[in-house]
Amino acid sequence: MSNQKQEQDLALKLFIVLLRASRAVADCNEKEIKTYGINKTEFAVLELLYHKGEQPIQQIGKKVLLSSGSITYVVDKLEQKDYIKRRFSEKDRRVTYAVITKKGKEFMKKVFPKNQQAIQDLFSIIDDEQKGMLIEQLKKIGHHAEGL
Repeated sequence: MSNQKQEQDLALKLFIVLLRASRAVADCNEKEIKTYGINKTEFAVLELLYHKGEQPIQQIGKKVLLSSGSITYVVDKLEQKDYIKRRFSEKDRRVTYAVITKKGKEFMKKVFPKNQQAIQDLFSIIDDEQKGMLIEQLKKIGHHAEGL
């Protein structure tokens, strides 16, 4: 077998393994998040607001990789649960902010450490040095893919 064919086969195998591992990790984390009574997109929005503070609703979708139609639905659901509220901009009436409520902060204060621990447990099969190397390699691949 030629060297180029071996490289192609290895790259294809890496691609498949990476996608399967990514899906398995995401599925595992999604199952964990569901035990909190919310879905992964609701958790992503709450986590953003919990750590970064109020955000323009129009910007949230970009930060958590959701379409504008989906973000409105998620914000509505979180508002119904009293985890967030909308605040209209005083400077620009076209801008509406999502603000985490006291109930939302208390909820995240309780569940975020659980999720963080679940993620730590998920990656406990590799040591810190391996984690660091994997992070660097995946960043390298990601930046290369963005440049193509």
